[in-house]
Amino acid sequence: MKTKNAIMTIAITSALMTTFTACQESQRENPLLQESELPFGAPDFSKIEYDDYLPAFETAILNTRENIHAIVIQDEEPTFENTILPFEESDRLLDRVGRVFFALASADKTPEISEIEKAVMPMLTALDNEIKFNKQLFERIRKVYDNEYASLEGEEKKLLEEIYKDFVRDGALLSDEKMERMKAINIRLSDLEQQWGDLLPEATNKALVWVENEDELAGLSDADKAQCKKDAESAGGKAPYAIVIVNTTQQPLLTSLDNRELRRKVYEASIHRCDGTNEFNTYALVSEIATLRAEQAEIMGYPNYAAYALERSMAKTPENVYAFLKSLIEQYSPKADAETKAIEEFAQQTEGPDFKLQPYDRFYYSAKMKKQLLNVSDDEVKPYFNVDSVLINGVFYAANRAYGLTFKERTDIPLYNPDMKAYEVFDKDGNSKALFCCDYYRRPTKRGGAWMDGFAKQSRYFEQKPIIFNVCNYAKAPEGKPSLLTWDDVTTMFHEFGHALHGMLSDCNYNRLSGTSVARDFVEMPSQFNESFASIPEVFDHYAKHCETGEPMPADLKERMLKSITFQTAYALGENLAATCLDLAWHMLPSDGVPAAEGASAFESEALKQIGLLNEQIPPRYRTSYFNHVWGGGYSAGYYSYLWTEVLAVNIADIFAQRGALDPATGADFCNKVLSRGNTGDLMQMFTDFTGMAQPDASGLLKARGL
Repeated sequence: MKTKNAIMTIAITSALMTTFTACQESQRENPLLQESELPFGAPDFSKIEYDDYLPAFETAILNTRENIHAIVIQDEEPTFENTILPFEESDRLLDRVGRVFFALASADKTPEISEIEKAVMPMLTALDNEIKFNKQLFERIRKVYDNEYASLEGEEKKLLEEIYKDFVRDGALLSDEKMERMKAINIRLSDLEQQWGDLLPEATNKALVWVENEDELAGLSDADKAQCKKDAESAGGKAPYAIVIVNTTQQPLLTSLDNRELRRKVYEASIHRCDGTNEFNTYALVSEIATLRAEQAEIMGYPNYAAYALERSMAKTPENVYAFLKSLIEQYSPKADAETKAIEEFAQQTEGPDFKLQPYDRFYYSAKMKKQLLNVSDDEVKPYFNVDSVLINGVFYAANRAYGLTFKERTDIPLYNPDMKAYEVFDKDGNSKALFCCDYYRRPTKRGGAWMDGFAKQSRYFEQKPIIFNVCNYAKAPEGKPSLLTWDDVTTMFHEFGHALHGMLSDCNYNRLSGTSVARDFVEMPSQFNESFASIPEVFDHYAKHCETGEPMPADLKERMLKSITFQTAYALGENLAATCLDLAWHMLPSDGVPAAEGASAFESEALKQIGLLNEQIPPRYRTSYFNHVWGGGYSAGYYSYLWTEVLAVNIADIFAQRGALDPATGADFCNKVLSRGNTGDLMQMFTDFTGMAQPDASGLLKARGL
């Protein structure tokens, strides 16, 4: 039962009076500060205006400060009831405001949102410092930890442990001098990451390649040409056509472009989008961020930031991660060399014996080779991957078969973009579980990539059901045409929905522990596992239907297409390994060993050379200068988690396959032992409870990738 604390009630009442006064002055209630009347308490975007955000943040920050103050001024001895639970509640209003705002800051970053973010981030950083280094607050938390930790059980024990350890890791035990330095670092890092978040999308948007003549687009489908025309119009129409740059190094259209010079331009635009060869250069930000992170770690007594960051992960240490990576590199390298040689020899059959394969050629000739050997191409299969069918008849269908979930579209819930959709999610007994929203189409105000987040996390303590959303960057077809996906797009949708399931099926008491609040090298497991449903025959047949005729994909095309999934997959593994090793290399440096901006590119090359991954043909999935996961996305020293959790996912998929891939009992078991539990227990134990395996088995990873 939810405990009410009298002192907290007084503080919250005081904050609400402040809110009421502010709203009286503006003659308008701020919808961000009111309990939403929409289902699930969803934010009402039909009422929210740009001018609401800053006052809402100011009031919510004041509310949090007053709630913290109410905790520390108590005369009573600290207990779980009067300290830990009020602390869990202390930023609830701020969390609600922030979740709405930062959803837009990533998915619809208009100039107005950008300016508000610049004003808000220093305020939030200051508040964060106040709380992290509040000695009176930490002293109360420490007393509860010393006196009650041994006697608590279940989620209460875990909640106390997480809060206490968070404070310790943030520097609560530091000397005053070191504490002040940590505060300064936190402020500066917040500013630098804000600059990164502004610079990278702008650089990526402006890196597009203008095309004057349709003949230059030879090889592209009519749909892709229409998309290039639409993209040119959206970008200002400097030429009739434009090829936009996506967040990864390699670009999807390189598989089809016959014009080699245009392929080169597209590839060069991608890898040089912000490395100083044009008006954009992120290296100064990278150098300073890496230096400050290293200094943070050293202040906390760690040799480098990677050691500090990985302490509470499943991997535990950088050495364990490197051992894992080196075993993969050793097995992967000869396969990658053989793959490159095969593609070059194939290209020489038509281009002559002196032809030298370049990185911008690889996808083009690999696609032609696949077409010749397997008789399948993206243009042939895309008509069967209509975005709506993949969602409804694929993603939702698999979730229904495995977990008993059903989905009902809600048109009565306003969202922040008209292309978005909302669905109410019901369990097998018809109980309403969650609200799921999807924002699938790219636009200039959206950062690159794909992700999951939520307007509200699940919490029994707060009596809150989850409101989860997925964001992707698919090309939206011109009016009247179906939006079609590549196979990579299809698996991305399944992947992000795996994260969504982790959030929607959560069944935890406390917000801090629920849903995806787990270590980085565990959080990607449900999403990577969910990708396996995309190719299960029953699921595939249910969604892979022609966008015009509704006919299922013919059996022979289906067979060829599914075989093609593992065709020449060394590249995909290699680009991931290279990006992972770059991340670790930067975060293994001491603070006095981080290269300056002008040395960043050389450092990248040397780091890849040392680990055996300097390969012009297989560049990192993200180069240092546009590696958003690491410098702006929260994955610092953690990008390895995609490969680490892929091992977990393969092991779990094997269990599903043994028991029946869509067996409801297996789905219920996985939900009960993993998806619903958030961070309420030991993560390795959760894995063991479901699989029966004491440790993950990495031997199946290369096999699963067709290597």
